[in-house]
Amino acid sequence: MDYANKLGFGLMRLPKKGLSTDIEQTKQMVDLFLEAGFTYFDTAFVYPGSEAATRAALVDRHPRESFTLATKMNAGIPGFGEKRVKGEFETSLKRTGAGYFDYYLLHALSRNNVKKYEKFGIWDFVRKKKAQGLVKNYGFSFHDRPELLDRLLTEHPDVDFVQLQINYADWEDGKTASRANYEVARRHGKPVVIMEPVKGGKLADPPEEVKALMKAYAPDASFASWAIRFAASLEGVLTVLSGMSNVEQMRDNLSFMTDLTPLNGEEQAVIRQAQVILAKSAAVPCTACGYCLEGCPKQIAIPQVFEALNKHLVSGQTAEGAALYEQAVTGHGKAGECIGCKKCEAVCPQQLPVTEHLKQAAELFE
Repeated sequence: MDYANKLGFGLMRLPKKGLSTDIEQTKQMVDLFLEAGFTYFDTAFVYPGSEAATRAALVDRHPRESFTLATKMNAGIPGFGEKRVKGEFETSLKRTGAGYFDYYLLHALSRNNVKKYEKFGIWDFVRKKKAQGLVKNYGFSFHDRPELLDRLLTEHPDVDFVQLQINYADWEDGKTASRANYEVARRHGKPVVIMEPVKGGKLADPPEEVKALMKAYAPDASFASWAIRFAASLEGVLTVLSGMSNVEQMRDNLSFMTDLTPLNGEEQAVIRQAQVILAKSAAVPCTACGYCLEGCPKQIAIPQVFEALNKHLVSGQTAEGAALYEQAVTGHGKAGECIGCKKCEAVCPQQLPVTEHLKQAAELFE
């Protein structure tokens, strides 16, 4: 198996300068990425500021043939009908200035929104864009059960690839079904793009027991390297997307992905031990994707609230959690102000019982 060029730059969690994207640091990261021989960049219509940053840091500064660009169309945005959803394509072209997309995805398919993609005729719409040469490869990102994935790939056998959430923490998880979904994609012969290999940064800072295991075997290896190499070691992987947020993370990723060595037997054993530890964790498995934020009528900073709650749940650091909670509610709604509309749950890729966890946070911190 060819393990070269398996790193993709996920442009979802770009560095910030105040409330805006730090374009200068993003430019530096883009240049380092390309200089190391990597080419795959991933953005989306719904990532705030990401497509515009992609143009400023990448498209306007490098020859179009020197990189491949992926973006996504999301039919699950509240209030968006067929015309506005299809309009996302032209908006993405204008924002990025890319001229065409090497990879174009139907975004975050799940049982909650798949009917919208069918009702709006999105599958045929994207096929037409491919026929026009505006899309080179089309596929979809997926957050649901293997039975639905199997149905979609059976009904749409012409998709060129599928994007799945795969990381060692979720590999055997019954809800995320990373392994099961991966095996479905392999049975259908579809190349896999891996998202969330570090689980929204959670595996870059795992529980202390996991850290001790990994440090005992490889003292100098970053925790993120274990997670990304686990994903990249799988067969049939087109690329592994890493949502790098600063130059230091970029340099770390390049240090082990430029000349990637797949996990050996001993390292796989360490991963299996880490999986056992993580399976017992009481943490809320939020990846801080932020999809829940836009529709919240009370403007609750849900990912930050869950980060505070996890301080208590995982390590018993209730005081530290309370401090984080105060930061999370400054300028935002409190967890206890949740009205139970469940708009957050309708768009959550992890299908979390968000309102229940907010009640838990309110009881603990308010």
